[in-house]
Amino acid sequence: MDMTIAKDAIDFIDHAKLDRLVGETREDAGRVRDILAKSMSKQALTVEETSVLLATESPELVEEIFESARQLKRDVYGNRIVLFAPLYIGNHCMNDCKYCGFRRSLRTAVRRTLNDQELEREILELEKIGHKRLILVYGEHPNYSPEFIAHTVEIAYKTKIGPGEIRRVNINAAPLDVEGFRTVKASGIGTYQIFQETYHRPTYAQYHPVETRKGNYFWRLNAMDRALQAGCDDVGIGVLFGLYDWRWEVLALVSHAIHLQQEFNVGPHTISFPRIQPAHGLDLALPYRMTDAQFKRMVAILRLAVPYTGLIMTARESAAVRNDVMEFGVSQIDAGTRLEIGAYQEDKSKSQELDREQFKIGDERQLDETIHWLIDQGYIPSFCTSCYRLGRTGEHFMEFAIPGFINRFCTPNALLTLSEYLNDYASPETKAAGEKLVASELAKYQEGKIKPILTERLTMVNQGQHDLYF
Repeated sequence: MDMTIAKDAIDFIDHAKLDRLVGETREDAGRVRDILAKSMSKQALTVEETSVLLATESPELVEEIFESARQLKRDVYGNRIVLFAPLYIGNHCMNDCKYCGFRRSLRTAVRRTLNDQELEREILELEKIGHKRLILVYGEHPNYSPEFIAHTVEIAYKTKIGPGEIRRVNINAAPLDVEGFRTVKASGIGTYQIFQETYHRPTYAQYHPVETRKGNYFWRLNAMDRALQAGCDDVGIGVLFGLYDWRWEVLALVSHAIHLQQEFNVGPHTISFPRIQPAHGLDLALPYRMTDAQFKRMVAILRLAVPYTGLIMTARESAAVRNDVMEFGVSQIDAGTRLEIGAYQEDKSKSQELDREQFKIGDERQLDETIHWLIDQGYIPSFCTSCYRLGRTGEHFMEFAIPGFINRFCTPNALLTLSEYLNDYASPETKAAGEKLVASELAKYQEGKIKPILTERLTMVNQGQHDLYF
């Protein structure tokens, strides 16, 4: 493959270096423990240090990695898990990604774009069950312009029913130019998310035909630079695991995070790590499919490499895998997920229709069931959006997070949003379990400034007030 760099491209993925690190780094117990100590001091790891953890195979050292990831997750994020719902706006697409159920050459895919009224109905259905955070998802098509994206964001924020409202709208859409990112940012979005899919250029070319928009590797690779230049201070990156060697891709994700930190003084707000799942019309030989054991190690190592970056595990994974992996660093999940265009307003008991969705989801539990499961596992389900709404984003988020102040804001806000959900939407069983958890978490606070204020606000929420936060 031609590895020349496109004009004006910023190439921060050193293929030769990553090849060497994956091929030559060997397990070293002393180095592993030194690196774990650095992680536990909440310092981000270098690419070289991350490669040492990736090269570790001995069961006892791997368990030390897991335990360190567990502890770091507790130290930085507490026991909160943020919940959101993906909402697919349209699946028309000009790309022909070989692994995707929306690819343009797949003539049997059902194509649709929600109109304003349909979008409102979808949002109302999500609000009726308690969702407060959305990620809007779009194919790559001229119809999905920055102005169109901004319009759909505005609809999401203004659509309300009873106590239901959307307080944060994130975006997963095609790369834009700087002006396009400015247009979308002005609509009030939270995080703008773009996955490179694979950072490995020969593999990228294999799955993304050069004549398509997505065939331009560097336009996609540099998208977050343009987004940050446009003022989108919260950006999310990710890899579709299964296209290439998972260890190489982890090093590339860390390289991307380091690049953004060096250039803009803030790394990615989130990292996602979806694995390839069955999709309509998908028939590929995938020699790099990732096992559950490798997936578990990957999450733990990412947590250690980027201590303050949110890690998102989606409903692509089964309930069993999500249960097994959550403790190693995940901070956000989706719940009650439907991927068919317009599916939230349809019969919830209907099975998935692959010709209407991008891929098959693995965890089909509804929101209330997921919340009950999280509570049973000792997690605080959170719908908090306060940092975004108070300007604690980008560099400002790090000002709060790095000294450890995040727990002063996030745990109280998680308890307040959970209490809102319990009062407005929860089943009797979830409400009882949740109230017990809230009381237990409140009892952990020492007497001081936060506890009386939190106690007062919880009482106000239980009396019917909404949207109280620190």
